[in-house]
Amino acid sequence: MMPLDGPRLPAKFGKTRQLVVFLHGYGADGNDLIDLGQAWRELLPDTAFVSPHAPEPCAGAPYGRQWFPLTFRVRNERWDGVRRAGPMLDAFLDAELEREGLEDDALALVGFSQGSMMALHTGLRRRKSMGAIVGYSGILIGPDDQPLSVLTPEITARPPVLLVHGDQDQVVPPMALPYSVEGLKALGVPVEAHMRPGLGHGIDSAGLRLGGDFLAQAFARTA
Repeated sequence: MMPLDGPRLPAKFGKTRQLVVFLHGYGADGNDLIDLGQAWRELLPDTAFVSPHAPEPCAGAPYGRQWFPLTFRVRNERWDGVRRAGPMLDAFLDAELEREGLEDDALALVGFSQGSMMALHTGLRRRKSMGAIVGYSGILIGPDDQPLSVLTPEITARPPVLLVHGDQDQVVPPMALPYSVEGLKALGVPVEAHMRPGLGHGIDSAGLRLGGDFLAQAFARTA
């Protein structure tokens, strides 16, 4: 596999003091989320943004990418997927922090759908806690048919987490939000959650605002 890379957006004021890494959903690519950085530049002027393309071509989208396959026919498919893709993402984060001369507390992950699954899986297993994780339309992944508390021995970092989900989501069911919140709390991870009325599988303006404010507050605490 090729090393991860994708579109970038430099810090507005030149000197990079924080880094936000976007993780796109199944069948998209890094271009799908980089514009969120444009929306947040005024709020986060010292932040650089990067949105890597997932490592694999997507079987379900001819020009898209995937972090791992999704057929919904294989037991532990998502659990095996996040575990397989996690080390590559982890190495990418290390390289990006070194490139920018930053520590983990100046890093945030923002994921959508499958990218949110990756953000939660990888972010909670870093050697040090990052500044924040924002997950849109995702779910915390564990082994099938087991409580999320079984993940406790693996959790090495507990950054603040924001989860946002649409109550009309037909791709990742809305019940994923309370399920993930309960699991994160059981793991000792601080979490804030918002269910957006009338929203399907996407990010609305209110969710965008919630995410930007959450990142700004998280970075202010570690500045």
